[in-house]
Amino acid sequence: MGKEQLTDNPGLIYGLNDRPPLKETFFAALQHLLAIFVAIITPPLIIAGALKLDLETTGFLVSMALFASGISTFIQCRRLGPIGCGLLCIQGTSFSFIGPIISAGLTGGLSSVFGACIAASSVEMLISRVLKYTRRVITPLVSGIVVTLIGMSLIKVGISACGGGEAAKADGSFGAMEHVGLAALVLVLIIFFNRSSNRYLRMSSIVIGLAVGYVLAWALGMVDFSSVQSFSGINIPVPFRYGISFDISAVIGLALVYLITAIEAYGDITANSLISNEPIEGEKFVKRASGGILADGFNSMLAGIFNSFPNSIFAQNNGMIQLTGVASRYVGYFIAGFLVLLGLFPAVGLIFSLMPDSVLGGATLLMFGTVAAAGIRIIASQKIDRKATLVMALSFSFGLSVELVPEILCQLPETVRNIFSSGITTGGLTAILANLLIRIKE
Repeated sequence: MGKEQLTDNPGLIYGLNDRPPLKETFFAALQHLLAIFVAIITPPLIIAGALKLDLETTGFLVSMALFASGISTFIQCRRLGPIGCGLLCIQGTSFSFIGPIISAGLTGGLSSVFGACIAASSVEMLISRVLKYTRRVITPLVSGIVVTLIGMSLIKVGISACGGGEAAKADGSFGAMEHVGLAALVLVLIIFFNRSSNRYLRMSSIVIGLAVGYVLAWALGMVDFSSVQSFSGINIPVPFRYGISFDISAVIGLALVYLITAIEAYGDITANSLISNEPIEGEKFVKRASGGILADGFNSMLAGIFNSFPNSIFAQNNGMIQLTGVASRYVGYFIAGFLVLLGLFPAVGLIFSLMPDSVLGGATLLMFGTVAAAGIRIIASQKIDRKATLVMALSFSFGLSVELVPEILCQLPETVRNIFSSGITTGGLTAILANLLIRIKE
């Protein structure tokens, strides 16, 4: 597969196999947790709302999303046999599957949803086994484009949160100074402490920014802790609690998204390897990428068994590694434990979920930007000839078009619209096809 290409990230404090002291490990894990918590619980909340599920079912689905993410993260970081990449890769419920899942749920209920999630996951697992034969298809240029699109697409989510999120849009306060001001304060604090030469302040920059923002939001009356008292007890994981059934159209719809998720996972693993000072080419990297994509599919199957939705590697955590300088996979074990704990005790998780969107938006906006920057670094490491320029131009044009003007797809069938409404999906497929089909003699 060629000589391994090693990366050089001088800002790294702890490498992949380093064991940071307990205090530093805890701080790094907490920052990752704060960055992903809302992203993990949002898909099940959206799906439950669309399917008009009752409060008990909704609460259980949210708990199982956290529980499944914890198990999946441990497998991905630890690497069990061929399953897992062995990097500090965090997994959580994927936004990419929301459309097909809602369609499956409206026609066949939750049993059809979980059946399709389990059956279609075999597509991603199969891709992982033939990854070394697809190097001509999924090149560093393609993966760099996908990572950049992931970051650019997530920026929209981040800036929406800065304005107050969906709740603020509903009550007419979106973009109000209290929301934008809180987000700006958190962003400035994170940048201020992240540029510090003191590694403890740098590692704690996200926590400090969010903590100050949270306290200020509480002082302004934007946080209501009284609702926590109504959530108590423990949610016990029960496999196949809602049954299982298989609908071929639902399976096909999700299988197409699993194909794209495999490409996204490859891009995320490439970016993670890059910022962790690990190879991004060669046998070692291909083995790591294959294991990571296999874990992506296996963990999604596992999530379906435990009444949760497909998991994927979270790109925002690559930004967190870059910001904190901590790439140790041992931090992932703590994150996994926190996620499982939060899944079992819903009251604990609710405290995190009460954090105003604007506070979280100030942190996520910066992290999503670093994800896009990581993708640009991958692209920049390749030779940018006329073909590469055309591939990038087409991919970014098509990918960003459906993100900026989603109405362009309004005349297409619903199934097709659901698949291509994601800029990552459209841009990723464009990158693959353009890279394969465009031929230029220099």
